Amino acid sequence: MILEIEIPTKEEFELIDITPLVNEKIRESGIKEGIAVIFTTHTTTALFINENESGLLEDVKEFFESFIPKGKGYKHDRIDRNAHSHLRSILLNPSLTIPIKDGKLLLGTWQSVIFAELDGPRRRKVFVKICEC
Repeated sequence: MILEIEIPTKEEFELIDITPLVNEKIRESGIKEGIAVIFTTHTTTALFINENESGLLEDVKEFFESFIPKGKGYKHDRIDRNAHSHLRSILLNPSLTIPIKDGKLLLGTWQSVIFAELDGPRRRKVFVKICEC
């Protein structure tokens, strides 16, 4: 079973906690134990697991903006001026695999699934493959 989550982003660089959306899809599936594979099909988006705390999320954004700045003269910018977004996504992941326990993602106390929009605003899709095992 592959389920789709649509994420309308509002900013060029945005970090969104999608944990509740994924858990909702798991609940709808009726699966209590198994594996969830979460995947984004966009080359300028990514997924990661960390704490959904506003200060930390701002630190993440500032880190990427300083480490891979926009408009640094990247060769890909000749095409569509978003090389920084592609480069940032390379350092993150397009997918995550997380166990399911008791009908929800098995995450630590402070862990959340964070969707990184790196070239927005856009309408994005994340796919969730839920396997019972």
